Parts: sequence; structure tokens; C-alpha cells
Amino acid sequence: MESAQKNYNQAYSELKEIVSKMENGQMQVDELSENIKKATELINICKQKLTTIETDVNKLIQDIESQNIE
Repeated sequence: MESAQKNYNQAYSELKEIVSKMENGQMQVDELSENIKKATELINICKQKLTTIETDVNKLIQDIESQNIE
């Protein structure tokens, strides 16, 4: 799946473009359903990346705190 390989910035940028087209009325009705599906996929990619980063940062913080205690 090509979208799963997008980095956060790529997914977020593409999502912003879709939302902008929707808000500005630049999207045809026929494209709406497909773009909503794509936006959902992009949101999931961003959410997954952010969750992974949050987990990594929390682990690093715990490691640092445990080193300071000893």
C-alpha cells in the first residue's frame, strides 16, 4: 500500500490539500466520496505516526528519569 509508506509531513500536506479543495468548493461532487476515503486514510497515517512518536518519547523520558534516580 503506497499510503502506508508516506511520512507524516507528506500525509498531512496531502490532507490539507483535500480539505482546502473541499472548503473552497474546488472539488466535484463525483470526487467527494473518493477524497473523503483518502482523507480518512491520511488521518489514520498521521494518527499512527503521532502515536508511535508519543510512545517513543514517553519511553525515552522514563529511561532518563530512571537514570536520574539511580
